[in-house]
Amino acid sequence: MPPHTSPFFVGGRPQTSPTTHPVTDPYSGKEVASFCVPGVEAVERAIEAAVAAASLCREWPAYKRRDALLHVTKRLRERQDEVAKIISVETGKPIADARSEVCRAADTFRTAAEESTRLRGEYLPLDDSPRSENFEAIVKRVPVGPCSFITPFNFPLNLAAHKAAPAIACGCPFVLKPDPRTPLSSLLLGELLLEAGLPAGSWSILPVVDDDARDLFVTDQRFRLISFTGSGPVGWDIKARAGRKKVLLELGGNAACLIDAPIGRSDLERISERLCYGAFALAGQSCISVQRVMIHQAVYEPVVAALIAKTRGLKAGSPRDESTTIGPMISPEAAARVEQWIAEAVRDGANVLTGGKRTGSFVEPTVIERVPAHSKLLTEEVFGPVVTVEPFESFDDALDLVNTSRYGLQAGIFTASMSHAFRAWNVLEVGAVIINDVPTTRVDSMPYGGVKESGLGREGVRSAIEEMTEPRALVLRNVGRRRG
Repeated sequence: MPPHTSPFFVGGRPQTSPTTHPVTDPYSGKEVASFCVPGVEAVERAIEAAVAAASLCREWPAYKRRDALLHVTKRLRERQDEVAKIISVETGKPIADARSEVCRAADTFRTAAEESTRLRGEYLPLDDSPRSENFEAIVKRVPVGPCSFITPFNFPLNLAAHKAAPAIACGCPFVLKPDPRTPLSSLLLGELLLEAGLPAGSWSILPVVDDDARDLFVTDQRFRLISFTGSGPVGWDIKARAGRKKVLLELGGNAACLIDAPIGRSDLERISERLCYGAFALAGQSCISVQRVMIHQAVYEPVVAALIAKTRGLKAGSPRDESTTIGPMISPEAAARVEQWIAEAVRDGANVLTGGKRTGSFVEPTVIERVPAHSKLLTEEVFGPVVTVEPFESFDDALDLVNTSRYGLQAGIFTASMSHAFRAWNVLEVGAVIINDVPTTRVDSMPYGGVKESGLGREGVRSAIEEMTEPRALVLRNVGRRRG
């Protein structure tokens, strides 16, 4: 852990302030570091720098963008253990999961480096009628300009990478606001961006804490795009206040996973292991965490029994212990909310099969059945280590039940039936259907995002570049062309 108070970055340069803010370890509850707090004036300077840098970023050659992104990739891999420890301390994430996040962030920058030289356009013949006989067009993609990025606590490095790396790849300057509870890994990323030699003024990282400074990330019309990852209420409020700028929202979900019949003994082992991972990794604090498991009645009992056994085998403890699989939630308040939702479901007739208790910021991994349809455990995003289980008879009825959710991020289907796989893909109102794995699966190069209340737009490096660029056409009238 850095022994000093971390600076923030304005226009690609480290800055300090007299005001500092603590970073608390969710496991111990103790202050482990601090950071300098940027105010309104720092945000104003960062936006001014981004606006001034827009032409530099747009004209910066692709090979330089590629090389800068590859430098960050290399340095993340070299400093993997150091960065993983920082992530583990600031989030409470088990060290093995933190190490995985660093690997993913490196891959995100590597993919962006590859995509930076692939910003292709297209040629369009326009002679589809007599009036346009001599016209043709070339279309290229151009960066939208200065971007506002807001990231959450649960993947503080990789979700920052998913915004910063595509922006660098396509030539958009940006101002990034990490969650002030977990700013340290994003600020360390700033050190690597500084090494990479990006255009002057083209990026800033500001973990602001007061409302006036936060509001500028949303309302300042010099931003041409805002990309937010976080809770639904905050995201939709941002959209309402954003004005004319383009808005990308990666919001919440209550992801469902369907287990079709039949399944064999080896399948049962694999499925229960993946369900356990999908439901309880990161203490359930993922927007694509498995929350609702629907199981064909023919295999309901063995699947539930295997899931319970796997769940009881998880080890809670210090996130710095290599054998720990369950760490704390981000705060005692977050854990208390999950405990309350479980208690409400039980009062309404639900049955806890394992887990259900809270100690401080820890919530036991919980499997619960007979949950009423109106329960928050089914209708809301739990964002904690709780999974509901229920049987179904008809596959189509199960698909319909998935679609009753007002969320639509991802869904998982375990099935041996190709027709069921394609039926789910055609019917489910989600951003992605994951076949034979849990909805918690995300490959960082794939299009990622949701529908309904789960958001707008798509991330994943190539998809994010599409969102951060606009098509610009060059229309040519060939007056010298011979008529046939």
